[in-house]
Amino acid sequence: MTDPKELGKKGEELATNYLREKGYHIHSRNYRFDRAEVDIIAEDNGFLVAVEVKTRFSPYLSDPALLVPVGKQKQIIRAADEFAKTSFPEKETRFDIIIVITNEKYTTIEHIVDAFYASL
Repeated sequence: MTDPKELGKKGEELATNYLREKGYHIHSRNYRFDRAEVDIIAEDNGFLVAVEVKTRFSPYLSDPALLVPVGKQKQIIRAADEFAKTSFPEKETRFDIIIVITNEKYTTIEHIVDAFYASL
């Protein structure tokens, strides 16, 4: 699978299923506000969780700091903030990253809880 959009869709589907298996309640996928987007918005133990999914064919360059730069983090924070204000104003928001590596040989999922903070 070399088409980046198809690879991304597959990764988001795998990440969503992973979160459901872990007991997360999925509220929204591909939530957009203005030009910002959050891949998955879920709920876990009273937290609203904004999840950025990064899908790769190979584990090469899978460092989360490289995958979600500060500018992208700010967009995710802005969109998640709007979702929280309109839907769940009483909940604290957490920002996670899920890295999916998938190819013909294997699939791995790494979930980084509290990957970044809204103080940017």
